[in-house]
Amino acid sequence: MDIRPLVPGLAVAPQITAAELIELKRAGYRAIICNRPDGEGADQPLFAEIAHAAQAVGIEAHYLPAESGKVSDEQGVAFGQLFDSLPKPVLAYCRTGMRSTTMWALSQANSQALPALLESAKNAGFDLKGVIRRIVNLGRTPVEVAEAEHVVVIIGGGAAGIAAAASLLARWPGLDIAIIDPADIHYYQPGWTLVGAGVFDAASTARTMASLIPRGVHWIKSAVAAFEPERNAVILDGCRVVKYQQLVVCPGLKLNWSAIEGLSETLGRNGVTSNYLYHLAPYTWELVQQLKGGHAIFTQPPMPIKCAGAPQKAMYLSADHWKRSGVLEQIEIEFYNAGAVLFGVPAYVPALMEYVRGYDIKLNFGHTLTSVDGARKTATFSRATPDGSKEVVTREFDLLHVVPQQVAPDFIRVSPLADAAGWIDIDPATLRHKVYENIHALGDAGNSSNAKTAAAARKQAPVVAHNVLAALGKIKGSAQYDGYGSCPLTVERGKIVLAEFTYGGKVAPSFPSWLIDGTKPSRLAWLLKERILPPLYWKAMLKGREWMAKPELEDL
Repeated sequence: MDIRPLVPGLAVAPQITAAELIELKRAGYRAIICNRPDGEGADQPLFAEIAHAAQAVGIEAHYLPAESGKVSDEQGVAFGQLFDSLPKPVLAYCRTGMRSTTMWALSQANSQALPALLESAKNAGFDLKGVIRRIVNLGRTPVEVAEAEHVVVIIGGGAAGIAAAASLLARWPGLDIAIIDPADIHYYQPGWTLVGAGVFDAASTARTMASLIPRGVHWIKSAVAAFEPERNAVILDGCRVVKYQQLVVCPGLKLNWSAIEGLSETLGRNGVTSNYLYHLAPYTWELVQQLKGGHAIFTQPPMPIKCAGAPQKAMYLSADHWKRSGVLEQIEIEFYNAGAVLFGVPAYVPALMEYVRGYDIKLNFGHTLTSVDGARKTATFSRATPDGSKEVVTREFDLLHVVPQQVAPDFIRVSPLADAAGWIDIDPATLRHKVYENIHALGDAGNSSNAKTAAAARKQAPVVAHNVLAALGKIKGSAQYDGYGSCPLTVERGKIVLAEFTYGGKVAPSFPSWLIDGTKPSRLAWLLKERILPPLYWKAMLKGREWMAKPELEDL
């Protein structure tokens, strides 16, 4: 645990885990303050989980969240008042510790000299020059004072961001590129479905970010707070400014756990789990193995979500385990889907329905999960009736696998880059922003209608790379993205329905039907998912090797 003393009685730290509360108790800490909103990262424990563990060891836990880079003066005052009221010593944490340090600095702005604030923060490893400029300039961040400037700036070091950087360098070695991302760890999230089924170990889906950033690319380890597209600048956590010639935006999306009442308080306990969180996918497998009879519920929220097949993948693999264990007949399985159909591309539905019938799964369409009571083990859904009214449906469960509603990150939704729904407003073919010609976007945060999958990002990255270089005048032509997405639907251990499609749900197989017929369950497709796609991700997609991903070009 990376604990950094700030001043007597107060230390700051990056994200902590529930298991670390015992260590904090031994170290003498009597209170913690969480300054990180739930849902920022797929490896982030929710505050309720931390608070539950803190209570168990006798540590006070308080929640004072702030969006990255948007700590307000009022939040600074609230932090100071809370800190003064708590038993000491106190540990404050966020994603990296920067927000907590910023809150403390703002709380002390009228009582400590600025050099003293800078020195305390510097000793803890945080650069507060941007915050000090903000204090001196009465809350304004001078965009003209840039701390860095690069030809291409990429926001997000996930699959889309690293793949885009690698594809850029493959076309133009030596290009000045910076990736902005505060995370230390990069995750192969498509593997979490198999972690939840006991096929993969969770640790195998994680690599250090430092090991994956392409050689020669600058890594700015920070979070983005805001955009100034008219001035070709982004504002970082801590009020620092980075300027660009071309901007690529691919921050992923936000898991909106708080949209479901009571979920945060019970997630990871009481039989409630989700493969959408790194540390809970193993809990899914634990629950599946333990269940010998009872009621298992799997949910799917309104679209859009990343990997739209993941909710039912978890269900099929769980049912397959219960079938192989001889307990399937003792388990009632229900799928509650906010949508109106099992899968959005009709060609793949017949094969899926064979498994729905084989596992005796009850399908419930038009049901949106609204609340969870973990202690009573009940899940409540809202259902639209034929006359247009709403009715409430409550069901008991022994196992509940939840997929949360999903939205664009906060700093995207409130930015000038967003459309009315909060997603980045891009041309679906070129992936260029519809207003700002030197901004492109790919991955989950764009408003193009493709499926939000790693396979889509793999096809989008070369398109963005080509079009960014064309905008810089280094190459010619315009690359076009056709909306390709892929969803390997794991219907049983050892077989997959390999759904591949482009815009409009047009089936787009990568292999001849005699090799893999995507509309039917296939062992070869399982081999592709289990053995071939992970190394293809790590060693090809993230390295700029565009196997079966070369973009289509149109002359300008």
